[in-house]
Amino acid sequence: MPLRRRFISTLAAASLLGCCLPASSQIVDYPDDEVAGIPVNYTEGRVGRYKLPELLVLANGEPVREAKTWFERRRPEIVKLFEEHQYGRAPAPRNISFDVFEKAGTAFSGKAVRRQVTVYFSKDKTGPKMDLLIYLPAAAGPVPLLLNVSFTANSNTVEDDGVREGTIWNRERERVPASSGRRFGRLPVESFIEKGFGIATVYYGDIDPDFEGGISHGVRSLYLASGRTKPAPEEWGAIAAWGWGLSRALDYFETDADVDAGRVALMGVSRLGKTVLWAGARDTRFAAVIASCSGEGGAALARRNYGERLKHLAVRYGYQLAENYGKYGDDVDAFPVDAHMLIALVAPRPLLLQTGDTDKWSDPRGEFEAAVAAGPVYELLGKRGLGTDRIPAPGEPILNDLGYLMHGGGHGTLPADWDVFLTFLDKHIGSR
Repeated sequence: MPLRRRFISTLAAASLLGCCLPASSQIVDYPDDEVAGIPVNYTEGRVGRYKLPELLVLANGEPVREAKTWFERRRPEIVKLFEEHQYGRAPAPRNISFDVFEKAGTAFSGKAVRRQVTVYFSKDKTGPKMDLLIYLPAAAGPVPLLLNVSFTANSNTVEDDGVREGTIWNRERERVPASSGRRFGRLPVESFIEKGFGIATVYYGDIDPDFEGGISHGVRSLYLASGRTKPAPEEWGAIAAWGWGLSRALDYFETDADVDAGRVALMGVSRLGKTVLWAGARDTRFAAVIASCSGEGGAALARRNYGERLKHLAVRYGYQLAENYGKYGDDVDAFPVDAHMLIALVAPRPLLLQTGDTDKWSDPRGEFEAAVAAGPVYELLGKRGLGTDRIPAPGEPILNDLGYLMHGGGHGTLPADWDVFLTFLDKHIGSR
């Protein structure tokens, strides 16, 4: 039986994708028709029929016909369903503090001000904490900003020797200097600065490590109930924890006079695309979201039998989701939510879904169809959905309030995608 290389090493990511993948990623050969012993379909004719959960109908059967009913009744119902059945319920923060250890460093030939902040997640300064790297235009006051969540330490994401070297989790699940990891997926800082935007980044491993058992080293360990070594079945997995950490970065931005905290957008790739979708859905303070190749568990419809399925994600990365999520692996039709509902939770704020036409595992068509199904909520709230049910060709972006970009290529972001991201943000949350 022919084999397909399903996972891409960090080296391949560096040279081919221009994005960051986990340090634990490796090339693994799997048969075309199964992954981890679970069947995989890549043929549209075998997708089958499915019925999505109702989006604009309350749990009691009443239709949602106005924005007030959406915000006060239907939206909270959907958030609660996602918390209980997919991502898990995250706690309210406590004992958060900020240390601005560099306030006004000079960067990029004087075009940018570099700011570095440590966000402490508890009173114990030796416990879990997150470093936040920020670049702002040198001239001028509160600016819109893109917050990126990265698979590697801040010092590996930019060409700037002034950034304090961080640490990363290696494959042996040890914390090591960032310099021992590869540098790739550099952020286009100068492009954002020239457009009057700030840009910031955090390393997801600072918040919670990305491996089974990582909870003992991350922020979730601070909120475990007495006597428990893991969260309850309806409590947060790692994706919700990473999203929770992004909200703590926004807490800091609300204290920074040089950042317009009402115009902070999110960006993440792959499992971090799932992360920014959930963070933006859960925390309405975020002004916009760009989710790259978020696939199953993100923007792709779970009920579509194509590429990665709910069971693949639950079996292989169960720690990233609530324990309850795994109950639907063999009965996805019983899953009370689906991706169109997650997308709708971001409305009316701008959301751009970016995919690749050869990234079959992440199901780019499934992301598009989810966005089509979420469109009525954007329209109910006076915004523009995709405006079409015909998937666009690669390189033909839709940049409405709900947008879609499919590049020609595979999983992750390409350098040209960043130009589209900046155009999208400038159009929707730029200074104009």
